Amino acid sequence: MGGAVTKSETEQKEWVPETKLEAKIIEAVRRRASRGTTTKSFNSIVLKFPKIDDGLRNCKAIFQEFDEDSNGSIDHTELKNCFRKLEISFDEEEINDLFEACDINEDMGITFTEFIVLLCLVYLLKDDSSTLQKKWRLGMPKLEPTFETLVDTFVFLDENKDGYVSREEMVRAIDESGERSSGRIAMKRFEEMDWDKNGMVNFKEFLFAFTQWVGIDENEEDDDNN
Repeated sequence: MGGAVTKSETEQKEWVPETKLEAKIIEAVRRRASRGTTTKSFNSIVLKFPKIDDGLRNCKAIFQEFDEDSNGSIDHTELKNCFRKLEISFDEEEINDLFEACDINEDMGITFTEFIVLLCLVYLLKDDSSTLQKKWRLGMPKLEPTFETLVDTFVFLDENKDGYVSREEMVRAIDESGERSSGRIAMKRFEEMDWDKNGMVNFKEFLFAFTQWVGIDENEEDDDNN
C-alpha cells in the first residue's frame, strides 16, 4: 500500500507514491498538516475511541442506502451513483482509482469498512468543497467531525509531516504516554497499520487499522447482513 523507497535510512527515506491517487492523498495530508494538529498525545486518541466508533457507525445509513441490491457491498456502478447523489465531483479515473484502492479484498465490491475508508479519503481530498460539507452536515452531522479527528490523529503521528508514519514516529508517540509496555504496544500498533511491511504507513493503511482499533470489523459486517 505504501510508496517505493529511494534511500536506505528509515527516517530519511524519500518515498515515491506508487499511484496518482496516493500522490494526491500525500499532498492533501501535507496541506492539512500545515494547519497543525489539536491532538496532544496518543492517550488522548485512545480516549476518543468510543466517540469515533459511534461516529463511524453513522456511515452505515449511507452505505445501506447505496448498496442498492443489499448484498453487503457497493459495486462500481453503485459507487458512481453514490458520488452523484452526494454531489462529489470526481471524474471517472478518480472514482476508479478510489474503488481499486479501497477494494482490499479485490472482489469488485466495497464492504462497509472499505466504504468508511473511502469516504474519509474523499473528505481529505475534498475538504475545501463547500457543497460536499453542506451535504454531509445535512445528512450526517457526526460524520465530518469524526473524519476530521482521524485526519488530525494521522497528522499528529506524522511528526516530520512527510505524509507517512514511520515506525520511529509511532514509537515516540506512544512512548510519551508513559505506559510501561509502551514500546511493545507501539510495535504492535505499527504492525497492524503497516500492511505491506515496508516500514512506512500511508493514510489509507492508517484508516484501515483505525477502524479495527475502534471495534469495526468484517465479522460484524457479516452479522449485519445475515
